[in-house]
Amino acid sequence: MSAAIVVRTPNWLGDTVMALPMLAALRAAEPGARITLVGRWATLLAGQGVADVVLPYPRSLALRRRLARALAAERADVAVLLPSSIESALAAWRWRATRRVGYATDGRAAFLTDAVPLPATRLHQVDEYAVLLAPLGVNAVAAAPAWTLRRDDAMDGEIARLLAEAGVAADARLVGLHLGAAFGSSKLWPAEAFGRLAQRLAAAGLTPVLLGTGDDASTATAVARAAGGPIASLVGRDRPELLPRLLARLRCLVSGDTGVAHLAAAVDVATVTLFGPTDRRLTAPRGRKSRPLDRAAPCAPCFLPRCPIDHVCLTRIEPDEVLHEVRQAVA
Repeated sequence: MSAAIVVRTPNWLGDTVMALPMLAALRAAEPGARITLVGRWATLLAGQGVADVVLPYPRSLALRRRLARALAAERADVAVLLPSSIESALAAWRWRATRRVGYATDGRAAFLTDAVPLPATRLHQVDEYAVLLAPLGVNAVAAAPAWTLRRDDAMDGEIARLLAEAGVAADARLVGLHLGAAFGSSKLWPAEAFGRLAQRLAAAGLTPVLLGTGDDASTATAVARAAGGPIASLVGRDRPELLPRLLARLRCLVSGDTGVAHLAAAVDVATVTLFGPTDRRLTAPRGRKSRPLDRAAPCAPCFLPRCPIDHVCLTRIEPDEVLHEVRQAVA
């Protein structure tokens, strides 16, 4: 039907993972089309069988203009826009795509040929992305992301080396503790709580390993201090390309509502995801081993990146409760 399709993928890792069912359905419906993905995390989807070309979305305006000229020269038949910003709609208009499909938000309907109204009752993000395929006549979309891990001995060797350097035994039953969240501090479980959980995991015969970016180094230090001793840590030592394979080594991942939780669920790893300022009904990881956990708070969900009061939504979640969920997940 369509010879060339461009999909502007989301700006966040978790949203990119949640777009996988929609992207797989589009590929299945258009096996002969040339599908190009453009987005901050698009290159991570290489090897997932959902596109022919994956391109990062540049940060600089000059590089975005250069990309726009290149895409305009190809004149896509369809552009599907997963971000809801006016910038993404304007970019697709500059790409000269014949059809431009996206949600009618942020005053951008004039730049869309198929302006889809947001559902009156908001859906889970996986399902809202699926709705965007309806104007293209595609309706069969899976309910949960599934990540394909292809054989890569070099990456497996790199992960084994990183774990060994962190003091992790080859036969350890690993539980990842992901400390950070790009959204803001309101999604962060306290370091002291992570430390107490690490103590309890070790006592239960499980091996906690700290995960996160270099920005989480000070938090990792605080977690170890709260735990009363060193904890195996890969904080700041992995990289995005390794992340799916690293997560696949875990028995369970404990984290806030972050993209890493969605990726872990997609590689069929158990997840215990702690929700506070966001709504588990809209963004909980979808997977057969997913265990979202929250506690009622009068101000939640607030969707604020920083808590202006006492952060009761997350501080009410106790380490013993999380340990119970982890033990149930790995049983």
